[in-house]
Amino acid sequence: MKDEVFFSKGMKPVKEDYPDLYDLSISLNDVCYTGKSLDYKTQKLIAIGIAAAASDDRAVKKQILSGMKELDITTDEVVDVLRVVLLLAGKPAFTKGMNALYNIKE
Repeated sequence: MKDEVFFSKGMKPVKEDYPDLYDLSISLNDVCYTGKSLDYKTQKLIAIGIAAAASDDRAVKKQILSGMKELDITTDEVVDVLRVVLLLAGKPAFTKGMNALYNIKE
């Protein structure tokens, strides 16, 4: 995670009330988003695909937004990811992902 940006509203009180859990979350993100073999942008595209495949409307929107803001991920790159979601997770997950993307663009 770059610059400790959380899109979950629940992390602010965690940071205040349970700093040990907050620090653990930051550490976990740092361990997962290393950029050792895959750059951060590629890892973010994978995160978008996972959120979309899980049909998690809120998470996919937040992943797309942060990817576009932090890494200049393009609409076409998101659509490429969602094409794979369509193939592997099916049409409902794909259409939810596309809906999230179109809601962001509007």
